[in-house]
Order: sequence, then C-alpha cells, then structure tokens
Amino acid sequence: MFYRFYLLVLFTLLSGCASTPKFDTSQVDRSLTPKSVIAEAEASRGKVALWGGTILDTRNLKDTTQIEVLAYPLNSSNQPMLESKPLGRFIIKHTGYLEPTSYAQGRDLTVLGSISGKQSAKVGETSYDYPVISDRQLHLWPLASDRSRTNVHFGIGVGVGL
Repeated sequence: MFYRFYLLVLFTLLSGCASTPKFDTSQVDRSLTPKSVIAEAEASRGKVALWGGTILDTRNLKDTTQIEVLAYPLNSSNQPMLESKPLGRFIIKHTGYLEPTSYAQGRDLTVLGSISGKQSAKVGETSYDYPVISDRQLHLWPLASDRSRTNVHFGIGVGVGL
C-alpha cells in the first residue's frame, strides 16, 4: 500500500518538472549578452542566443511582431531571475502575429534565436540601441500568481466552503 503511495507521489513530482521547456542549446553562444551584441553587432550577427526577461511592450507590424524585453540572467531551467540586476534591453522579432494580450507587459519569457542586428529607438527621451533576436522558440512563463500555486497538497482535515 505504501509502495503505491510513494510511486504516486514520485510520479506527481516528476510530472511537475515536465512543464519546463526544452531548448536546443547545442548552438547557443552563452557569452552573448544584449550589451555585448550592441558593442559588436556585426560580429554577433547570425549567432544563436538564449535570453529571457520581462516584456516591456509588444507591437504588431505588417508581417512581424516585435517584443521589447528587459533582459535578466537565466537560471538552470532557463527562466529569468528577476531578483538579479537587469542585463539591458533587447527586441524579439517574430515572423507573424502574436496576441498582445498573451505577450503583455510584465509577462516573463525566454527566447532562443539568432542575432539579426540592432535597432535604434527611444526610451523616454534617450536614444537606445537594441540588439534584435529573430526567434526560433519562445516560451511564456506562467504568471507569478500561477507560479505560487501548487497542485500537490498533503494533509488531513475537513474543508468547509462558504
């Protein structure tokens, strides 16, 4: 009886780990950061990067969607570590349409893609050079309120709903 219980608990815990996205990092240049790409934009063109951060803005253009992101270092699951110091800003160029309400300001994401250049724009009144990454894979992380909930509950008791 306890053997089955332990197997059920183990299966539940392992299935929770399965929600982590799988990125093919075999070609990723881990030395690339938004700042290093701006410093050497032409030398970085075509290299593969794995970056993440918090969405600042999403704009749908004629044939593409551009997502402005504030970059953060990634943890071992490739999720942005928001408690760390930001690494700069970058723009994701996605061919086609992405729903702006899904890719809304404040959402966290991770992108795997190739560096396609740089783009100048304004941040307030200041000119800013953004590295541009053309996405191969995007992963939106669950909202913070969803991350704090767990589907595994242990306990004995009686619940009363009012």
